[in-house]
Amino acid sequence: MNVLFADEQDQPIVTDELLTLAELVLEAEGLDEDTGVAVVLIDEEQMAELNEAHMGREGSTDVLSFPIETATPGSPPKRAAAGPPIELGDVFISPSVVQRNAERQGVLFEDELALMVVHGLLHLLGWDHEDEADAVRMESRERELLARIGRVRP
Repeated sequence: MNVLFADEQDQPIVTDELLTLAELVLEAEGLDEDTGVAVVLIDEEQMAELNEAHMGREGSTDVLSFPIETATPGSPPKRAAAGPPIELGDVFISPSVVQRNAERQGVLFEDELALMVVHGLLHLLGWDHEDEADAVRMESRERELLARIGRVRP
């Protein structure tokens, strides 16, 4: 898997486990080994700009995903026989927002950050939580993937 992890914010984050987690998610979802994705850690100001420009919402948020490929859960995009590798898209995460969410929910920051990586990647793969049934299904898949690295989602 070709996972680009970029840390463009001031809060020090150890990304080794997150990189491993991202690779695990892509593999578990059945993607080709040369699939590419970017995960970028950004500050709240940058996140607020993205949120407003692309989602039409004011303020910062914890995670935003911008898919390049069209995907549906359980049917990941596949590389054409002679085609270039699949580039899924980009996931942006704001660790300071994740930190506040973790404190508010009484969970470890590392667990919440891992959840945001999984959540963002699943969005790139067509998973959504627009209705209750989809939310339950997505949360279940998140729990399964997080459990593989010993992380929990309450």
